[in-house]
Amino acid sequence: MQTTEINGFLIDEFNHYGLKEGKSQGVCPLCSHGRQPKNQKAECASYDWERGLGTCHNCNTTFQLHTYQRKGASEKVYVRPEVTKYLPVENKVTEWFESRGISQRTLDDLKVGQGPEWMPQTGKTENTIQFNYIMGDQLINIKYRDGRKNFKLYKGAEKVFYNINSIVGYDHCVITEGEMDVLALYEAGIKNAISVPNGATLNTNNLDYLDNCIDYFEDKEKVILAVDSDDAGQALQQELVRRLGAEVCFLADFEECKDANEYLIKYGKQKLAERITRARPVPLENVTTFRDIENEVTDFVTNGFKPGYQIGLPNFDDIFSTYTGQFITVTGIPSSGKSDFVDQMVVGYNANYGWKTAFASPENAPTYLHAHKLMRKVWGDMPSKKDIGTDKWRQVAEHCNDNFFHIDMERYTLESVLRKGAELVKRKGIKCLVIDPFNKVRDVDCKTEDINRYTMEYLTKIEMFAKKYDVLVFIVAHPTKMYKDKDGKIEEPTMYNIKGGGEWYDASYHGILVHRDYEEKTVKAKILKVKFQNLGENGAEAYFKWQPASGRFAPHVQHAIADGEKMPWE
Repeated sequence: MQTTEINGFLIDEFNHYGLKEGKSQGVCPLCSHGRQPKNQKAECASYDWERGLGTCHNCNTTFQLHTYQRKGASEKVYVRPEVTKYLPVENKVTEWFESRGISQRTLDDLKVGQGPEWMPQTGKTENTIQFNYIMGDQLINIKYRDGRKNFKLYKGAEKVFYNINSIVGYDHCVITEGEMDVLALYEAGIKNAISVPNGATLNTNNLDYLDNCIDYFEDKEKVILAVDSDDAGQALQQELVRRLGAEVCFLADFEECKDANEYLIKYGKQKLAERITRARPVPLENVTTFRDIENEVTDFVTNGFKPGYQIGLPNFDDIFSTYTGQFITVTGIPSSGKSDFVDQMVVGYNANYGWKTAFASPENAPTYLHAHKLMRKVWGDMPSKKDIGTDKWRQVAEHCNDNFFHIDMERYTLESVLRKGAELVKRKGIKCLVIDPFNKVRDVDCKTEDINRYTMEYLTKIEMFAKKYDVLVFIVAHPTKMYKDKDGKIEEPTMYNIKGGGEWYDASYHGILVHRDYEEKTVKAKILKVKFQNLGENGAEAYFKWQPASGRFAPHVQHAIADGEKMPWE
C-alpha cells in the first residue's frame, strides 16, 4: 500500500523515478544510466521508503523517492508567474555555467532556464538566466539574471527559498546566500541545499521568505549555514541562527573563498563537500571563547562602543538608546501614558530598523482598540469611514498586520507568553516583546511567597529570553502606591515604588518613567536607569505633547508638530 504522507508532507507523485517499489536495494536514478553497460543494473542504491529517501553508494549522493505538495499556505495573495514554455540554457550561457563549474545535468535537474526579459537596471529586454522557484508542484517565483549581473524577482510574487522542495524528508539541510551556491553544492553531491531569494544586506535582513517556508524546518535536526563570508553574509547568518535556534545551526567555512561556488571552482567537488560535512556547531550556549567573539573585540578596539538603537524622536534619542538582548522597565502612575509611550517606541523601532513586535497586553483589551492605536501612529492621523478601503488604508493595514502581533490568551502566564514569544521569533522574526502590565502576566511556576525572590526570578526569566532570542523586552509595571507632595500634586514614582522595587532597579537594564502633567498638558519621559553610560543619561528628561488624532508623541517645542505632519522617522 502506498504511503500518502511523510513527515507531515503530502506526497504529490509517489516513486517519481519509477524504482522497484518496496525494495530496499536497487539502481540509482542519478548515476546508473551513465555507468558501464555491465554495471547499469547493479544495485548500488539503498531505498528508505519510510523516510522517502534513497542513498547511492556509487556516486555518494542521496535523492528523494517522491515529490511533495506544498506544506503551509501563504497568508497573503501573491501574483504567480506566467507559466511559459521552459527554455533550457544553451550555447554561451552553458559555456558560462561550465566556467563556474556547473554542468548541463545540474541545470536540467534544477530547471534553470533562459529567455528574454525586460530588466529595469538597463531599461531594455535582455537575454537572462532564469532560476525557477518551485514549491510543491507550483511555480512560485522566478529570479532573472542578465549578463551584467543585474537581478530581479518576478514582480508581486511570493518570496520563498530557492530549491525548497529538495529538503523534504531530510533531517538536515544547507542554507546558502545565492542560487549559484545551490548549483555548486548540487555538483558536489549535496542535493538538499536551498538559497535565500534576495541575498543579504548589512543593516536589515527581511526574512519574509522564512515566514513563508517555516513549516519545512520543523523536522530539521541540523541546519548548516553556508552563507558568504562578507559582513552582509555574517549579518544574515546571525539572524538565521536567531530565528532557527542555535541548537540546530552549524556553520560552514569556505576558508579564503567568498562562497560555495568560488570554492568549487578553486578546489573541486570533493573538497567542497568536505566543507559542508565539517561544518562546526554554533558556539555553545553559556560558554564563550575568545575566538567566538574575536570579531567583536576587534570592532570594539577599532570603533569603540556601538551606538544604541533609537526611536526617531530627537529629544528622547538624545538621552536614551538601547541594545537588543535587554529589557526595559517602564513605570508611571495610572493614566500617565505608559502603554501609549511604549507603543510609540516600538513603532519608532519598526520605522527605523524594521523590527516587529509582539504584545502580551491584558489591559489593552479589546484587541481591536489596541490595533487601532497602532494604526493611528503608523498612519499619522485618525482614519475615518471615508478612508476604509482606500490605498492608504490597505497599505497601513497590511503594514500593521505584518509587523505587530497580539498575543491573546484566556489566562496569561509568563511561561505561556515567553513560549509564544519564542514561536513568534521563529515564525515571524519579532525583535520586541511587550508585557503590559507584568502583574497580569504571572509567573505561576514560581512558588515562593517572598516578593523580592519572586521578582528576581521573574526578571531573570525575562533576561534569559531576551538574550537567547536577541529580543528587546518591555515590561510595564505599575507603582504600588501614589504619594502627594505638600502642594497636593502626585509625586513622580521611581522603580522603588514598584512592588519588589529594589529588585526592579538592580535587575533591570533600563528604567523609564512616563509622567503626565495635566496642567501643562505635557508628558515627560525620564530615564530612571541606564545600564551603560554610552546608551543614555540617568535622570535626563524629555517632554512631549500628545496628539489626540494620531496618538503620537511630538517633542515639546515652541511649535509642536501638528497632527498629520510627518514625524522625524518619515
